[in-house]
Parts: sequence; C-alpha cells; structure tokens
Amino acid sequence: MKPRRARVTGIGGVFLKSRNPERLAAWYRKNLGLVISPGGQVATWDWRSIRRPGHVGSTLWAALSTGDREWGPGRPTAQVNYRVDELDRLLAQLRRAHVRVDDRIEESPYGRFGWAYDPEGNRFELWEPPRRYRSPERHTPMD
Repeated sequence: MKPRRARVTGIGGVFLKSRNPERLAAWYRKNLGLVISPGGQVATWDWRSIRRPGHVGSTLWAALSTGDREWGPGRPTAQVNYRVDELDRLLAQLRRAHVRVDDRIEESPYGRFGWAYDPEGNRFELWEPPRRYRSPERHTPMD
C-alpha cells in the first residue's frame, strides 16, 4: 500500500508586499469591502469544512511591508482571486472610484471573471461563481 501523499487543503492566507501597508489596506477596505482589523492591515474569513463540519478554519489577508517577513529573492509575483457576489456592480463601483479595471469580462462554466489593479499595481481577479456553486451545500460563504 502506498503511503498517503501530503496535499494542499485550502488557502491559508494571501499576503501582499506593500510600500505603504496601511494605505493599501484602507484602499481594499474602501473599494472591495474587506473588513480590516482595527488599527491593522489584516482581514480574516472564518469557514467550516464541508467534509469535516466540526472543523473551523480561517483564511487571512494581509498587506505587509518589505520588513514584515522574508519575501525571498526577486519581486514577488501573484494574483489574488476574490469571490464576489455581484461582479458587474463591483466593477462599476471600482470604475466610479477611478480604479484601473480591465474591460474584458470572461464568461465560463465556472462563473464570470473580471480584473482590476490596486494602487500599487497588483492585478487581482474577481470571480462570481455560477449560481449552482452559490448554494450553502456547495460552498461556505466567507462573510
């Protein structure tokens, strides 16, 4: 019998390297509605595992300065995908706030996707799941 392989079980956190973490966190609070901890640059979403309902976990979002952690050599590259409830409404809000938003919206069996940029030039993806994935039986909301 082969030993069970280790695997990824979810996203533990999203960490954005920032020149000004306080300002970047405030931007995400204002424009994407992230609930940022008082006096900080951190948002946390608690969730329950569908496979293990008694298990409660959390996913962390943080804007961090270059000195807050070891980033490794080179410039970090990543794109964060945020699940959203109304893609068109959020993209319109971002445009009204003069946020750089890609014109393209992708429609697929997996949902609808749009993209925008934060003030430090980080591109992020906005994902509106298809209705069949929005029921409580299929996912745990992160709010």
